[in-house]
Amino acid sequence: MAQMHKNGYHESMKLTAVHIIIRLLAVIVIFGGWSVPAAAQGRGPLLLVEVDEVISRFTVDHLRQALTQAEASNAEALIIRLGGSGAVLDAVRPFAAELAVAKVPVVVYVAPTGTAAGAAGAYLLSAAHIAAMAPETSFGTPNPLVSTAGLNDEAVRARAREEVAAQLRGWNEERGRSSGWIDRAVAEGAIIDNVQALALEPPAIDLVARELSELTTLLHGRSVRLADASERVLETLGRTPTTVAPTIWQRLLLLLANPTVAFLLLVMAAIAIYAELLTPTIGALAGLGVVLLVGALTGFTALPINWLSLFGLMLALGLIGADLLTPSHGALTIGGLALLVISALTLFDSAQAPGVSVAPWAVGMVALTVVAFVAVGVTLIVRTRDKAPEIGQEALVGKLAEVRKRLEPEGMVFVEGALWRAVSESGDIEIGDYVRVTGVYQLRLTVRSLDEPPEA
Repeated sequence: MAQMHKNGYHESMKLTAVHIIIRLLAVIVIFGGWSVPAAAQGRGPLLLVEVDEVISRFTVDHLRQALTQAEASNAEALIIRLGGSGAVLDAVRPFAAELAVAKVPVVVYVAPTGTAAGAAGAYLLSAAHIAAMAPETSFGTPNPLVSTAGLNDEAVRARAREEVAAQLRGWNEERGRSSGWIDRAVAEGAIIDNVQALALEPPAIDLVARELSELTTLLHGRSVRLADASERVLETLGRTPTTVAPTIWQRLLLLLANPTVAFLLLVMAAIAIYAELLTPTIGALAGLGVVLLVGALTGFTALPINWLSLFGLMLALGLIGADLLTPSHGALTIGGLALLVISALTLFDSAQAPGVSVAPWAVGMVALTVVAFVAVGVTLIVRTRDKAPEIGQEALVGKLAEVRKRLEPEGMVFVEGALWRAVSESGDIEIGDYVRVTGVYQLRLTVRSLDEPPEA
């Protein structure tokens, strides 16, 4: 009997243990069933990339990096804030095509207030899944959105315009946005502000937001249809976007591709190299000039150059430099300045890169600096030379002079605080060597190498 009671007790304990295990498993399954979908529904990051400069191929490289990161992380959305105006059409159009088939929702947002997004705005807003603008902003340019430069046949030009128009029209109609502005913008040019864009039927943009926080609020709950036909409902309420910042190398390239910076680097390179010719520094200024020149040329590779204007700019700098070496009392400088201003303002091809130009303030600053520099230089040279006859030719004869421009046999020397044209009696003499003045004739010196003994 005791044995039976003992066996019953063990059976009861086994059943109890089984019940406990079953209940634990049920709890795990229930909560696991809740937690797994929650994990599966976890949202990706909300990414932001900001563009405040000209959209060149360097800018597109950064934008493409941000898009790749967004797709790799299955981002909730990628927000591209456009704050610049100029764009290289050959760079922005292919990237717009990539945005149109992005694997994650892309929001293009023209901001802050007052931004004129230009051609980049027209292309990227059209390609975006959601197009947004801040108040008092615009997109489009007064120039056509397609460059037909180099196309001589009108039929070919017409096909090029229609191809771009069809592409923009397709993107906008697929997103349910107006395409009524496209034909005029492609063929003639058009600028559309946020009010006009909303007034079209249907609107050319999806929403207007004053700032980024308002944008994320308005985006919440919107449905986006991706290229693979999948639907994505955005959950952005209260979320702060993570900025995709450019690398240090990318920042440098973006800076060099700024048209104003590239222009200033070119001018400074010319000044440094010219200064090396006047005052030899064992190559220090020449080396600086070469570095600045490389920076300028790097920037130019990302922008469409008007080669005739570039040649004019180099010629202008040459004329201004020549006025100091062979003073013409400012005549060469005046011609050089006029050519410099015209060449600088037309340095970049506006048909291929609408909105890309050197800032007028930079052109004015360079012109005023050159005027002041040349005025001081010419004044000092003229005053010094005018005083020389007063003290007689004998005052310079016998003096040591430094060669500033190679004597072959004619060049320039520096003596008694002034530059003089000089002719060598000893053949070619290199820059930096010293010579002795042997005579003065009509503001031109004759000199002789120190290695030669003086005449008896």
